Amino acid sequence: MRRVKILVSGRVQGVYFRVFTQNKAKHFGIHGSVRNLADGRVEIIAEAEHPVIEQFIKWCHKGPITARVDQVDIIDLEADEALTSFQVK
Repeated sequence: MRRVKILVSGRVQGVYFRVFTQNKAKHFGIHGSVRNLADGRVEIIAEAEHPVIEQFIKWCHKGPITARVDQVDIIDLEADEALTSFQVK
C-alpha cells in the first residue's frame, strides 16, 4: 500500500475538480479524500497499491477537461490507519 498527499495547482477550484477526482478514485478503488485549500490548490489524500496510485497521479496531471493543471506535487505519507472510502471535504 502507498499513501500520498497530492497538491494540484492551476485552475482547479470551481471546475468540479473534486467531484471528478472522487469519481476517478472510486473507479481505481482508491481510498482517501479531496478538498479545496485556501490558497487555490486542491489537496488529495490517496491510498492504494503502488501501480494504482501511479495511474491516479498520472490522471491528476491532466485532471478533468474543465480544469487547467499547472503543477502537481507529491508527498509520501505514512499510513497510520486504514482509509475506508473516498470523500469530498
